[in-house]
Amino acid sequence: MSVELGKIKTDKANRLARCTETDGWREEKEEGAMEAAVKDARRAKKKIDHKKLRRRIYNHRYLYLLIIPGMLALIVFSYFPMYGIQLAFKEFKYNLGIWGSPWVGWENFEKIFKNPDFWNAFKNTLIISFGKIITGFPVPIILALLLNELKSTKFKKVSQTVMYLPYFVSWIVMAGLISNIFSINTGIYGKVFQSFGVEPTMILGNPDYFRPLIYLSSIWKGAGWGTIIYLAALSGVDPSLYESARLDGANRFQQVWYITLPCLTFAISVNLILDIGGVMNAGFDQIFNLYSAGTYGVGDVLDTYVYRLGIADGKFEMSTAVGLFKSVINCILLLVANKSAKLLGQEGLY
Repeated sequence: MSVELGKIKTDKANRLARCTETDGWREEKEEGAMEAAVKDARRAKKKIDHKKLRRRIYNHRYLYLLIIPGMLALIVFSYFPMYGIQLAFKEFKYNLGIWGSPWVGWENFEKIFKNPDFWNAFKNTLIISFGKIITGFPVPIILALLLNELKSTKFKKVSQTVMYLPYFVSWIVMAGLISNIFSINTGIYGKVFQSFGVEPTMILGNPDYFRPLIYLSSIWKGAGWGTIIYLAALSGVDPSLYESARLDGANRFQQVWYITLPCLTFAISVNLILDIGGVMNAGFDQIFNLYSAGTYGVGDVLDTYVYRLGIADGKFEMSTAVGLFKSVINCILLLVANKSAKLLGQEGLY
């Protein structure tokens, strides 16, 4: 009797084990089928996405053709020269070329960091760049707000054209104009003072006036361009917002403060981030054409310092090291400015 009971229990256990194995196999099979279905769905989606992408590119093929020259210029002038960064870590030999010159590690950076001229140029770069931001950044915003309030469309267009024209003039021409204006002997500035019998104070070549001259000339040349950007942003403001504000009794100043300025916050934040990200570029063309030996102490920036090291002295490895240092600092400032804008509730670049 006990033997038969044992056989029955054994048979039940075997059947249960077979059922369990069958259920497990079915579950595994179902899971495998689900995974295969998911993979097939992903492949199908990728095919659909690729088809949509190809169709979108074909539909906008002329726009993509217009992008090609700009992309080629970016690749040729911005990406190809990157191979020369290695010069910052080498001792350049003319007969060996860039690739064949021996590596020296951080030696070039140690040399420039020990050079007092580098730190003077670094200090001037920060002072001039932040001075330009403080004095020049609000000007296009104010001009855009003023032009936006004008009722005369004709006067508005003429004003925009007059303000925008200096942007197309090169700094060489601008430097010539400034020299003709502020020259003591032949300039308008000198002639006016001499006509009153007053000895004019020298502006050009005077260290005390060099930085203010840089700030004012930068505003003169760049304010029109910035104004166009902000006016373009203002063109997208819904007019019904102003109508509602007028119905609520808001005056012109209140409309500007509570409607116009908030609509400019994105453009303002993006431009400010870009300006901070370019702090180490104080403006080579402007300063190179305006400064002289007497203003080196207050006007020599990293761009002009790199020019003297590389072109005048032939120390290409040193100038490359300074340029790489500039790029790293600019990148850090850009990331910090973008993160700060996001923490303040504004939209960043990415």
